[in-house]
Amino acid sequence: MKSVWTTGLIAFAIGMAGSTAATPASRPLYPPFGLDLTAIDTSVKPGDDFFQYANGRYLARTPIPADQSTVTRRSDMTDRIEAHLHTIFNDVSKDPPALPTDIRGKVGAFYAAFMDEAAIAKTGLHAIDPELSAIRAAPDRAALANLMGRSTSDFYPSPFYILIDSDLKQPDRYAVYLSQSGLGLPGIGYYVKPEFAPQRAAYRNYAAKLLALEEWPDPAAAASAVLAFEMRIAQASWTEVQQRDPTTQYNPVTPAQLDALAPGFAWHEYLAGARIGEKQSFVLTQNTAFPKIAALVAGTPVSTLKAWMAFRVADDAAPYLPRAFSDARFEFRDHVLEGQAEQEPRWKRGIAAVAGADCSYAPHSCFGTLQWAVGQLYVERYFPPATKSIISAMAKQLQAAFRRRLERLDWMGPITKAEALRKLDTYVIKVGYPDRWRDYSHVRISRSDLTGDVRAAAAADWAFQVARSAGPVDRGDWLLTPQANNAYNGSLRDIVFPAGILQAPIFDAAADPAINYGAAGAVIGHELTHGFDDEGRAIDAKGALRDWWTQADAAAFKARAAALGAQFAQYEPVPGIHINPDLTMGENLADLGGVLIALDAYHASLKGKPAPVLHDLTGDQRFFLGWAQAWAGKATAEEIRRLTTTDEHSFRKYRVNGVLRNIAAWYVAFGVKPGDALYIAPEKRAHIW
Repeated sequence: MKSVWTTGLIAFAIGMAGSTAATPASRPLYPPFGLDLTAIDTSVKPGDDFFQYANGRYLARTPIPADQSTVTRRSDMTDRIEAHLHTIFNDVSKDPPALPTDIRGKVGAFYAAFMDEAAIAKTGLHAIDPELSAIRAAPDRAALANLMGRSTSDFYPSPFYILIDSDLKQPDRYAVYLSQSGLGLPGIGYYVKPEFAPQRAAYRNYAAKLLALEEWPDPAAAASAVLAFEMRIAQASWTEVQQRDPTTQYNPVTPAQLDALAPGFAWHEYLAGARIGEKQSFVLTQNTAFPKIAALVAGTPVSTLKAWMAFRVADDAAPYLPRAFSDARFEFRDHVLEGQAEQEPRWKRGIAAVAGADCSYAPHSCFGTLQWAVGQLYVERYFPPATKSIISAMAKQLQAAFRRRLERLDWMGPITKAEALRKLDTYVIKVGYPDRWRDYSHVRISRSDLTGDVRAAAAADWAFQVARSAGPVDRGDWLLTPQANNAYNGSLRDIVFPAGILQAPIFDAAADPAINYGAAGAVIGHELTHGFDDEGRAIDAKGALRDWWTQADAAAFKARAAALGAQFAQYEPVPGIHINPDLTMGENLADLGGVLIALDAYHASLKGKPAPVLHDLTGDQRFFLGWAQAWAGKATAEEIRRLTTTDEHSFRKYRVNGVLRNIAAWYVAFGVKPGDALYIAPEKRAHIW
């Protein structure tokens, strides 16, 4: 799961990827009872490679599509969501021009504008004239800083990122967070590690190509200067691991203190451009990086700053521009960085443009979308109401199972345990969709101005965030839209399961309970555990950043977590690239906790009766296979390298093998013994939850 700054504090998303497919209750999607029995590879011993045992035949028969960099069971879910959205979009795009309050017409007009390639080609470079003209005309760094501030609602880039979220120390009110930004490659490692030199060279060529398409002077030289500028930003920035500690990322400042800390950057103009110039306090998340990045901007020639901004405008706007731009973006971002062979069909790209993607991983992927309007249309047509009550009940069972497990912990003392139980009891489960929908009545969408539509949607979203920032925190808020194939644990102490993730193989109302507990139940347990992992444990029962652990309990937790981390450090998903246990610690802890909690809840659901044996599989065997098959999938070497370098989630094979080998019941269920490749002696297993 990946931690991101979101409403309230930190949210953790299940990671790696859409409402439920309306599967009849009498027929599981994977017959006869919810498992894909044809996927099991009996030539592999469960104790040698359980991921391969559970999924081997599926992996062998399922190629990675040419227009993707991965193929997974989760991507099958996303495909079903996209098919549903395609049906909706085709219907609403036939509607008359959008009325002021008509979300169907607005969604339809936006999608129609994206699909009209002839109109896009005719508009050409004029689509980003507002940004390019303003960049060219800017007389100095102060004027450029003002444009950078407008990155909240226009295509401009910025070396800093602004987020309005609940205050970590006063969680009933909002704070304005300022974070480092400005990098166009996937992570800092891509700038500083020698093995990524080919990707850096490709990035420079990509920048030169877009600058040439924009008719920028001397695009090759400008691209080299742009790459050098971003490399200096990367060297000044906090690493992904450093950004995982919430206790170091709460650094409140006034505007005067910000000016003194990071002089050389026109903060007044920047904040005015973002329309938050009247704010009197901000929270810096990577405070020691700010003076370094500000100094870089101050010491970089204005011509280089302008070239960087022009390139990044084209990069961000490329999906909405003529094919020369979108093809160049695909060639670099999807083909070079992820190994994707072919571009997705335009209708899929249109769905992403209007509906957004998973904002928990890349907030900009939801920039300029009508994501909440799409969510409203989606659940009206495709989310079975019964699913909401079933998942809500299951979540309460998981919460009770976690409580029992916390109560039994022998390494946690009574003071910490009382606080932990108090926090667990505050969690609210949100399922399917929010209680209130976003108002889009004031957003003007046109069938003939695609980039204008993106700007209008982005401006409306940012205006919504700014307008509510002075009031109390909205505890009914959602980070993910209903159509998202994901889940998260938020800083509002809410566990959120959008409609999109509530479909097979994660959840199927017609499946055997063991399968649902092994998949959906373990995801629920995963999200609950995030509130107590190495990041989430820094937050108390009120949602405030506070150390509520005794020193002895904190030391015991860290030692047990380190044992799990030492195991994951040995895994090498692609040659030469090992899993970083410090980067993935929270997700690994949550996976382990989630499976243990879900297994307890499954056993409790049997009410003392033995689990039925189905197709010669016991209940526990089906439970563990449910977890393993939920993570079935493979990816190109380039994508695995990217994920292992930048993602807080371990690659999917290790989310199965790396977790289950620490669970005693798995050994019993599949007869795993010394000599098997995954066997770990009981005293060397990670015992945390």
